[in-house]
Amino acid sequence: MLDIRFIRETPDAIKTRLALRSAEFASMIDEVLSVDAERRANETRWQHLQSERKRLSKEIGMRRAKREDSTALEDASKALGSEMESLQQASAAAECRQRELLLSIPNLPHENIPAGRDASCNPVLRTWGTPAAPIAEDHVAIGTRLGLFDPERAAKISGSGFMCYTGQGARLERALLNFLLDLHTREHGYTEMAPPLLVNRATMTGTGQLPKFEADAFGVTDADLFLIPTAEVPVTNFHREEILAADTLPRRYAAYTPCFRREAGATGRDTRGLIRMHQFNKVELVKITLPEHSAVELESLTADAERVLQRLELPYRVIELCAGDLGFSALRTYDIEVWAPGHGGWLEVSSCSNFGDYQARRMALRYKGADGKNQFCHTLNGSGTALARLYVALLENGLQPDGSVHLPPALHAYFGVEKITAA
Repeated sequence: MLDIRFIRETPDAIKTRLALRSAEFASMIDEVLSVDAERRANETRWQHLQSERKRLSKEIGMRRAKREDSTALEDASKALGSEMESLQQASAAAECRQRELLLSIPNLPHENIPAGRDASCNPVLRTWGTPAAPIAEDHVAIGTRLGLFDPERAAKISGSGFMCYTGQGARLERALLNFLLDLHTREHGYTEMAPPLLVNRATMTGTGQLPKFEADAFGVTDADLFLIPTAEVPVTNFHREEILAADTLPRRYAAYTPCFRREAGATGRDTRGLIRMHQFNKVELVKITLPEHSAVELESLTADAERVLQRLELPYRVIELCAGDLGFSALRTYDIEVWAPGHGGWLEVSSCSNFGDYQARRMALRYKGADGKNQFCHTLNGSGTALARLYVALLENGLQPDGSVHLPPALHAYFGVEKITAA
């Protein structure tokens, strides 16, 4: 979340930056400042009354020692105590409201990112490979014909937005998972983690999913737990409320998990098959770093995700999100989109973001600087990558004239054969 001191000192600059996202967020700054002023005034008044009450207590003691009447002073002290109690309650309420507001305000867009209100304003930074011409079959037709998955029985079991992989299809997903984890841990230097899939409210709040996006999460209400929407949530919170040694940074983690999201998109072609689901598998990359290194680490993180598509020989492009399309907690984001000729368009398979100290403030994640002072870390994360959409691209780009699917050499050792044919 944003630093309240920074808001007090530069409210107009913050409003201007937030207005690049939406005017509603800029208007919240005035309410934050109003509540903050109320809270601070209450605390100042309370401190003044406390000093006055101490003075009265001392005078009462002196009068009692002289056996003089102290009734009036005692009544005045009780009145001060009542007012102090009311001020404490008001201060606590104001502090609670202030935190609620701060948790509901998104991160400031980086000063160098493109302006714009939506995805149409996102510039393409670079492309790799040559997109194939559109094909008649999409991944749903290919996968169903080859017996790789069964959407109808998945819907029978769980409803729409779910998939059941079968036979060679299940093996292909396992092959992809192992390939991704090996690449990121053996070549890119990430430490593998296997985190819990259920997390508590504090964990979801730490990375910015709560309170704003609670309606999009699958919750276990009787235990106040949530199924994770991405491994970013438990992995970034792994060091919550810790103070890390500066010389141990950056920390780089890779984790495979299923991901659960209630919002699976509006009705339309993007909800067919594997493109947008309530449950999907993903390998997530998380970095915790020093503030002065986070910009460079974002470029490195994006390159790590790009290398996945290069090894799999899949055409892709990298775009930078404009301020109006930026995720809630992000400072700056690069999206990597793979070409899917059966879908007839680009599919996001990775979103690589630098959050600055926004998440670290929410979860009290700090490091001890050279001056001995505790400072907030910077956090980053990116998909390395989302398996379902990678699966789509592999089927559609690898489709052969005879109906089989050719797999890139990088997967041969993991899958066992060079192409997928009908069983």
